[in-house]
Amino acid sequence: MHRRTVLQGGMTLIATAMAGSGKAGARQTAVLPDDEVFMKLAIEEAAKAEFPFGAVIVKNGEVMARGHNRTRADKDPTAHGEMVAIRAFLSAHGPDALEGNTTLYTSGEPCCMCMGAILWCGIGRLVYAASVEQLSTKIGQIMLSAEDVASKAPFVSIDIAGPVLEEDAMKLFK
Repeated sequence: MHRRTVLQGGMTLIATAMAGSGKAGARQTAVLPDDEVFMKLAIEEAAKAEFPFGAVIVKNGEVMARGHNRTRADKDPTAHGEMVAIRAFLSAHGPDALEGNTTLYTSGEPCCMCMGAILWCGIGRLVYAASVEQLSTKIGQIMLSAEDVASKAPFVSIDIAGPVLEEDAMKLFK
């Protein structure tokens, strides 16, 4: 069952309510005061990329890892901004530090591959700028939202908020 909530100011938060599960699955979260600060950093990362996607991972208010799309530079189709940030975090801090109270900020709603990695890593919160629908107006997209992917993983919990600063992220697509 999908539930869409529109908050004052036009901010749309989307979450999937998991039937029969109060603990696992995607949960709707409000946009927090610091979310715009960290999203600006993710968008700055995206501006560095040849294909404008960037991400930062934050834990306890501290940026722990950054990444931007490197698919062409690395000749690696899996080197999306989120994947680069996750790999940098894991290299520096190990997998145990990633689980739980980390937030991944990304300039674009994660694709299926990136969302799967986010879930497998146990990242507790995701905040995105441009939605899959917005991105599909500029580039090809597999039309599955982060919530769609998370709804198929009822064994893991994640809070999802967005879009945040989507206009700033979309300006990077020329």
